[in-house]
Amino acid sequence: MIVGEQKPLEEIFRMLSGHERILVAGCRSCVAVCHAGGEKEVSILAEALRLRASLANHPWKVEEITVERQCEREWVEAMGPLVKGKDAVLSLACGVGAQTVQVLYPRIRVLPGLNTSHMGAPDMPGVFVEKCGGCGDCLLHLTGGICPIARCAKSLLNGPCGGSQNGRCEISPEVPCAWDQIVRSLEAMGRSDLLEEPIPPKSWLTARDGGPRRTVIPTAVISEEQRKMKGERP
Repeated sequence: MIVGEQKPLEEIFRMLSGHERILVAGCRSCVAVCHAGGEKEVSILAEALRLRASLANHPWKVEEITVERQCEREWVEAMGPLVKGKDAVLSLACGVGAQTVQVLYPRIRVLPGLNTSHMGAPDMPGVFVEKCGGCGDCLLHLTGGICPIARCAKSLLNGPCGGSQNGRCEISPEVPCAWDQIVRSLEAMGRSDLLEEPIPPKSWLTARDGGPRRTVIPTAVISEEQRKMKGERP
């Protein structure tokens, strides 16, 4: 899941300066799970904006909506009636969702209410840890199911480095050494032999370094003719 955190209120207030008709838009997907952009958070933030408007004499008129997924245009298109007449949409989705809203409503200013942090998972209630670096060349079959790209501070493919101590990363004693975890995981599954296979230098062309990535699933792609029949825009 994509993990996000709400921007500080003062930063949001500054972004909204100069706007009047505001729509706070949430997403019931990833950011709802991490308590940053779901229906509850949208309601709390919208109320905070109304209170601020009242106390600071701002002209803000605030409405709110939460859709299933802000990253999919079908759900974002359903926001149309509420977006109409607004001069700003404050998106409480990840950066992907905010950009989808901007594409569909190019004349409206879309403001990010969240900082998109990483792709992670909850380790315990309220604690989300980065698990995947989205490098486009998964190595989990060689590393005991633990990603060295995201979870090793140095993204080492053949670790550990000389800085780890007692199973902890040198950047902080609170951070477990990913390669210590990899060794323990492979030992537990009886596959320590994999540690003797050097992982070759990685091609980063599939990662962000290769520019914006694009995934095409041929069986899911619909033709221009089919799109016209569904009444979709080209």
